[in-house]
Amino acid sequence: MRPVPLEIVCYHSEQAAEEALKGYLLYQNIEPSQTQDLGRLCSICLKFDKAFEGLMGPWERLARYGEPVYPSEMQISDNDMKTAIADADRIMAFVLQRLQLTEEIAQKDDEQKEQQENAAGQQLT
Repeated sequence: MRPVPLEIVCYHSEQAAEEALKGYLLYQNIEPSQTQDLGRLCSICLKFDKAFEGLMGPWERLARYGEPVYPSEMQISDNDMKTAIADADRIMAFVLQRLQLTEEIAQKDDEQKEQQENAAGQQLT
């Protein structure tokens, strides 16, 4: 589109990051509140994984695009838009990585439990 809708792109970048964090919380069996506050969502995620501290910069930059003030009332540059996209990508990639690590740990735990059960079953015979 010409002109590029900078405000809309920034808003949706914030929304993507928000949904990724909420997805992580759902995976942790936490029902995320209706909050759209990235800071609050990150602080809840921190309770499960301290590595979320590394997302402070990206969520702080993105947070302003999800605030009640409409992004169209902001002065947003092409560079702001590119940064918003990169920040959202970073948050989404981080969350996916954490979910994969969690999944790998759970899978290893399941395999270990199965091995222990098999070993116990063999001892009984």
